[in-house]
Amino acid sequence: MSRFYITTPIYYVNDAPHVGHAYCTVNADAMARWHRQVGDETLFLTGTDEHGQKVAEAAERNGVSPQEWTDQTSARFRASWDDLNIAYDDFIRTTEPRHYETVQKFLQAIYDNGYIYKDTYRGLYCVSCEDYYTSEALNEGNCPVHGRPVTEMEEENWFFKLSAFEDRLLEWYGQHPKATTPDTKRNEAVSFIKGGLRDISITRTSIAWGVPVPWDAKHVFYVWYDALVNYLTAIGYGRDDALVEKWWPNVHHLIGKEIIRFHCVWWPAMCMAAGMEPPAHVQVHGWLLVGGQKLSKTMAGEGAVRLTDIAPQSLTAEFGVDPIRYYLLRDTPLGTDGDFSIEGITARYNTDLANNLGNLVARVATVVGSKCGGLSPALPVDSPLAAEAKTAVDTARSAWENFAPHLALEATWRLIGATNAHLELNAPWKMEPGTDVDRVMAEALEALRIITALIVPAMPGTAQTIWERLGLAGDVASLAFDEVTSWGQFPAGLTVTKGDPLFPRIRVEA
Repeated sequence: MSRFYITTPIYYVNDAPHVGHAYCTVNADAMARWHRQVGDETLFLTGTDEHGQKVAEAAERNGVSPQEWTDQTSARFRASWDDLNIAYDDFIRTTEPRHYETVQKFLQAIYDNGYIYKDTYRGLYCVSCEDYYTSEALNEGNCPVHGRPVTEMEEENWFFKLSAFEDRLLEWYGQHPKATTPDTKRNEAVSFIKGGLRDISITRTSIAWGVPVPWDAKHVFYVWYDALVNYLTAIGYGRDDALVEKWWPNVHHLIGKEIIRFHCVWWPAMCMAAGMEPPAHVQVHGWLLVGGQKLSKTMAGEGAVRLTDIAPQSLTAEFGVDPIRYYLLRDTPLGTDGDFSIEGITARYNTDLANNLGNLVARVATVVGSKCGGLSPALPVDSPLAAEAKTAVDTARSAWENFAPHLALEATWRLIGATNAHLELNAPWKMEPGTDVDRVMAEALEALRIITALIVPAMPGTAQTIWERLGLAGDVASLAFDEVTSWGQFPAGLTVTKGDPLFPRIRVEA
C-alpha cells in the first residue's frame, strides 16, 4: 500500500470563501478520493490561517476578540466545504494548541541550528499581503498584488538566514526536478533563487495576535512562518516522530501560483534549517479568470466582477454540487489559467452531463425496462466495449497519478461517447426481446458500471446514485478500484431502475 498526503493552502479567515478557493479544494478532494479508491493510505488536510495584523484589526472593528472573530470566520470555510462535499481528513486552525506547540518546536529547532538572528528591519509593508516589498517591486508606490499603498515600518525582528540556503536549494532542485510541477513553475522558483536570496524577517513586536516566540516573549511569529508549519502540525511534528516519518515523505502541497515564493523557496529552506527534508512535491495551479456576459449582468453597475465576489454556495444552489465539481475539474487543467463563466458551466452541464452521461443512464434503464423485464441480462464473454473500457481505465489511472484530473475525465467521457455510439449502432429499442437485445444491454450496463466507478473522485454523489439505479450493492467509492473497473463483472438478474433525470437540461436564454 502506498501513502498519499495532500494539502491545500490554509485559507485566510478574513477572506470569504470564493470560487478560487473552491477550485483548489475540489481538486485536492478529488485527488484524495482517487487515492483512497485505489487503496492508498490517504491523508487530506485543509484549514484556515488565523493570525496577523489584518485579523486583529478586523476583530477590533467588529467589537470582538481575535479568537471570537476567527471562530466566526473559519466556520464559513467549513460550511463551504461541506456544501461542496469535501471529504477532508483534518481541518486545521492555526489558533489550535497543537499548532502553537508545533510552530514553537519547529522554529526553536531552526534557532538552535544557528539560522535565526536578531536585527532591526526597515521596509515597505503591505498589510493585505502580510509581506514586505522593495521599492523596485512596487507599482507606482503601491503593492503589486493588491494595488494599495504600503506602510514604511521599522522594528526589531528576528531574521531567518534564507541567504545561507541558496546553493543547497539549487542543488536540491537539480536532484529533484519534479519537486515542483509543472516545470514552468519549478523554473520560476529556481530563477528566483538564482536572483539571490536575502534574509527575511520572521517575527513582529508591533502585534500580539500570533504564536509567541519561545526564546523571546516580546515577539510573535510573522504569519507566514506560522502558517507554513501547519503541514507539520497535522502529522504530529514535536508530538509523534513516527507519524511524521510516515507521512512527510509522501506530502503533496497543492497551491496557487501567487504563493510559489513561500512554498517553493522559503518553506524548503526552513525545512532544511530544521534538519528535515523539503516537501516531496508542490503542485502549482493557475488562476481562474472571470468572464462571460451573465456574470457581468449579475454585477451591473458595480464594476468588473472579481472571482472573490462569487461564493461557491451560490453556484451549487443553481447548478448542483457535482456539476460544479465536474466543471472545476474538467475545464481548467492544474498548472494553467482558466476561464470561469456561467456560460461555461451551463455548456458543460447541458452537453457533458445532461446529453451524454444523464442520457446514457436514462436510455439504458429505459430499454432494460421495456425489453429485458427491468432485469440485467447475462454479460457475453466478448464485447467491442471491453477494449474501450480498458483504455479509459488505464488513461484515467495515469492522469490521476500525474495530477491531471481533466485528462481522467476526458477519458471517461470518451467511454461514455463510445457506449452511446454502441447503442445508436445497434438500436436495441427497435429489437424484439431476446438474445441480441440482451447482449447489447448487458454490454451497455457493464460499460456504465465502469463509468460510474471512474467518476467517483469528481462526482461522488452522482456515482452512488447511478450505482444504486443499476441495482448494484454497497458504496461504490469503497470498492477496490482494480476489481470494480475490470470488465466482465455485471451480475445477471439485478433490478435496474430509471429514476428522475440526473441532470435536467438548463434552458439557455436566446
